[in-house]
This record gives sequence, C-alpha cells and structure tokens, in this order.
Amino acid sequence: MYICLEGIDGAGKSTQIKLLEKWLTDNGLDVEMIVEPTSSPVGVLIREMLQNPRATEPDFQKTLGLLFAADRMILKDKIVENENNPNNSNKIMLSDRCFYSSLAYQSPFEWIIEINKYAKRPDLVILLDMDVKTAVSRCEGTDQFEKESFLKKVKKNYLKLAEKEDFFVINANNGPKLVHHDIKRVLASHLGICIEGIID
Repeated sequence: MYICLEGIDGAGKSTQIKLLEKWLTDNGLDVEMIVEPTSSPVGVLIREMLQNPRATEPDFQKTLGLLFAADRMILKDKIVENENNPNNSNKIMLSDRCFYSSLAYQSPFEWIIEINKYAKRPDLVILLDMDVKTAVSRCEGTDQFEKESFLKKVKKNYLKLAEKEDFFVINANNGPKLVHHDIKRVLASHLGICIEGIID
C-alpha cells in the first residue's frame, strides 16, 4: 500500500511517521519512507523557494505548484516500480505529504488538480487535524507558510478534502502517544494486523 500522512505545518507528521514506521516494521512489514518535496534537484529547489518572503503570493504559488507537480512525476516512477515488483507484496510506502498538500496549500484549485493529474494517488490518507495556534507554536518559522492566518485557510481546505476524499481524520491535539494509538487503530484492519497484536 501507498499510505500518506497529511496535515498543516506543526501537526506532528514527522513524529507520527517515524513511530508508524517502527510499528509497521515490528509487525513484519517492509516500509519505505517518502517525503515531499523529495531530495531530487527539483525538490531541493522547492525547499529553497519556500524560504522566499513572496512564497504565499498568488503568482509565486503557481510556480511552486508547477514544481511540486514535477517533483511528483519523479516520485511516481519510484512508487509504480515498487507496486509492479512481485517481490514487494509485503511493502508499505509511507509518505510525509502527497498530492493533497498542493490542493490544501496552493491555488487555484482546479488548476492544481489539472497539473497533478498524473500524480500517484495514495491508497489511504490520514489527516492529522490540529489546532492552528498549537501547530504554529511548534513551527520553526523558517518558511512563509508557518503563519497562523495562512494555516487557518489550509486547515479549512484539508477538512473539505477529508470529507470529499474520505480521509481518516485523527485529532492531533491529544499528545503523540494517543495520536499514534489512533493511527494504529485505523491501519490495523486495512493491513490485516489483529488489534490484539498491536505493539504499543
């Protein structure tokens, strides 16, 4: 499966994805981590551009949208290769962000969908839903997206997407251990892991 964790900056994705990797591995699954942007030259350029003070301006957003779409085409080859490999039947590709991040963060919406029409969609998406003030307090403030006013809009977009696309929404305000437990509950039935067999 290709599983993605989504959420606003500061929602705890990095922490939860590390905990999830360990739990899946402990339960006998082969896990490969994916991060957006990638470490490709396109991904490196995206990370640099996120620091630009103009990063949230409409025209700059369009440039970022195109770059993210290009970065996902690089990533798509890797995902498809793994899916088509008969030796990878027990493999989980676990992603920190995916196509839906662009829909939540960038605009215009229909254009973002169009330029990402060839991007690989995850089999399952978990949205970590966190209070914006708390999320901002966790951020390093290194890019222009880590602002309360901007993240309020992003959170609203994510919740609309969750309803439309059937994401699993996890309350991320409950502390790392409880959030991790809730994520395991969601994934156990999808991965054929008995609840009794969950490793705490």
